[in-house]
Amino acid sequence: MGRRLDHVWSAAVYLLTALAVLALAFVLYFIVHEALPTFQEVSLADFLLGQRWMPVDYTGETAFGIFNFIAATLYVSVVAMVLALAVGLGAAIFLSCVAGERGRSILYPFVDLLAGIPSVVYGFIGLVVLVKIFLRAGVHTGSCVLAAGILLAIMLLPYLVSACSESILRAREQYLPAAEAMGISRWHVVATILLPASWKNILLSMVLAIGRAMGETMAVMMVIGNANLFPTLLGKSESIAAVIALEMGTAVVDSTHYHALYAAGLVLLMLLVIINVGIGVLREKVLR
Repeated sequence: MGRRLDHVWSAAVYLLTALAVLALAFVLYFIVHEALPTFQEVSLADFLLGQRWMPVDYTGETAFGIFNFIAATLYVSVVAMVLALAVGLGAAIFLSCVAGERGRSILYPFVDLLAGIPSVVYGFIGLVVLVKIFLRAGVHTGSCVLAAGILLAIMLLPYLVSACSESILRAREQYLPAAEAMGISRWHVVATILLPASWKNILLSMVLAIGRAMGETMAVMMVIGNANLFPTLLGKSESIAAVIALEMGTAVVDSTHYHALYAAGLVLLMLLVIINVGIGVLREKVLR
């Protein structure tokens, strides 16, 4: 009976795995199928490197260049990652090396709660708080790449804090007792032993967080300004996810505009694939 039950569970696991792979394959096929007609009208170089996006011929000529959108997606993600890492790593060190077991049990649920807040709520807070702060600081309209980066950094904090604190906590349990027995100060241990021992896992958590940042739509769209401009820190711009969300509802089905939005989504997907391949390389080469 037990062996039969094992076979049933094994078959169920294989079936669910196959369904997950088939679902991913269907998504990839659908996006590629809808994106390819774009390149019958627009060359790949013009699509990826062009800076003019005019899907409707208001001026007599359409254009489908997404270079500014690609740059904005990467720019906002990097800004958010830098800000989130500075705060998240400090919070992780506090949770793993300063707070006691009781303190961690109280604070961890609040960190997890940040991950459960809908992105539209973050976007609304950014719209009524961050944008007004930038307006008072003299930034025209208040919407800018930096505002989007700050908001996105707050959204990334739960992932970084959880991953980094767990890594540092494991290193602490391994090295701190021996270091304290030798009379080495705790903060010296943190700086010279715990962080270097944890940096590989911290690096992986950073890469995963960047992947999360690049796919964020609603919150970024609400504060970045949504203008097809090359991104600058205090200027407006528009990400790939934002342009898809804003224009897909108005695009005529089977038009070049419609297929170009799918092609933009395919580019975003390829960027995320590159990140995941990078994670695999890190696991094979760095974490061996």
